[in-house]
Amino acid sequence: MSGHVRERVDKYFEEVVRRNAGEPEFHQAVAEVFESLTVVLERHPNYADGALIERLCEPERQIIFRVPWTDDNGNVHVNRGFRVQYNSVLGPYKGGLRFHPSVNLGIVKFLGFEQIFKNALTGLPIGGGKGGSDFDPKGRSDAEIMRFCQSFMTELHRHIGEYTDVPAGDIGVGGREIGYLFGQYKRLTNSYESGVLTGKGLTWGGSQVRKEATGYGAAYFVAEMLKAAGTSMDGKRVVVSGSGNVAIYAIEKVHQLGGTVVACSDSAGYIVDERGIDLELLKEIKEVRRGRICDYVDTVPSATYVAGGSIWDVPCEVAIPSATQNELDEKAALTLVENGVKVVAEGANMPTTPEALKVLRGAGVAFAPGKAANAGGVATSALEMQQNASRDSWHFDYTDERLSKIMSDIHGRCVATAEEYGKPGDYVLGANIGGFVKVADAMLAMGVI
Repeated sequence: MSGHVRERVDKYFEEVVRRNAGEPEFHQAVAEVFESLTVVLERHPNYADGALIERLCEPERQIIFRVPWTDDNGNVHVNRGFRVQYNSVLGPYKGGLRFHPSVNLGIVKFLGFEQIFKNALTGLPIGGGKGGSDFDPKGRSDAEIMRFCQSFMTELHRHIGEYTDVPAGDIGVGGREIGYLFGQYKRLTNSYESGVLTGKGLTWGGSQVRKEATGYGAAYFVAEMLKAAGTSMDGKRVVVSGSGNVAIYAIEKVHQLGGTVVACSDSAGYIVDERGIDLELLKEIKEVRRGRICDYVDTVPSATYVAGGSIWDVPCEVAIPSATQNELDEKAALTLVENGVKVVAEGANMPTTPEALKVLRGAGVAFAPGKAANAGGVATSALEMQQNASRDSWHFDYTDERLSKIMSDIHGRCVATAEEYGKPGDYVLGANIGGFVKVADAMLAMGVI
């Protein structure tokens, strides 16, 4: 590696940190991509022309706005809304909305930056963006959530559109929230613009498989990793953190592919069911009752509930962290390695800390970053946009086949890119460079904008 190129990349990163103070998650996301870029810039120095790297790290637009709303008791609350429209060189901005107390500008920027490369890897014409609010939907009535969503969209609607920016769901934003958001958008614009939001209900413009897509996609990607290693999902012992949308449908697809998920979690603790997680019960608890994971053992007394603790203490061959950023730390990675983990694939966005990643890679564990492994959600969102544009609706099996093919193609792209740049089997480098090159080529073609 040329010392000159390394020095330039380090200088770029120092400038990112200086210009974006107090945003550690964003710094972490940029650092991971930059770690892969040195080898690209050595081979293709033209990618540094026209301040391309600097432009790539600066969002095209950052929108922050006030969201006032009234609770059921007549009290007025004020939250903060965000939309970071990061890079539109491949298509309209595309990325979810997250409603969670942890949301701030740095979190949204890290998610938006990751989204650029994730969306590029899908091979579909979508740019990168992300948004959300520090609003917490937990414990709020449907009426309160409706009023919040309507207030949020009253400002956001002027910044989005099917050819401009197409939000979707994320943590805290499911079908209920998308419905309220779309209804307010339709009311404000006086138009039925189906393609402006994805994750819609099936009876009003939504796509089959969209709800399942991120979890299904992660499982498909793991299956491809295992296939590349000369084995399969059949009989594998799997742990999936989280119990939200991604985790539930990762569990479903892992079971369909022959694996057994023995543990899942929520923010209060985790359950272990050696017979395999009862998926229908989990869906009932989380999707219908909106309850806590501890309720599982009330129906399945043979299962074990552990309050707090680390789900990564549960031995497994495959781990799919699907809860939130930086949930899998160095200590957890050491435990996973000691217990014989073979594959780790990120179902959430950046759930693995840099220290944990170093441990896993050092131990020879096959590791898939979120921008590759969890790209199924945004890929199916793009398929929903296709259906909306053609006023069409596809069957479940057809859409699932499209998703499976997209995830297989992403896996192939990561593997081929890693081999091309002298790091066979390095999914992190393959994903970062595979996404970067596609975006960079388009940026160079369009000039300094």
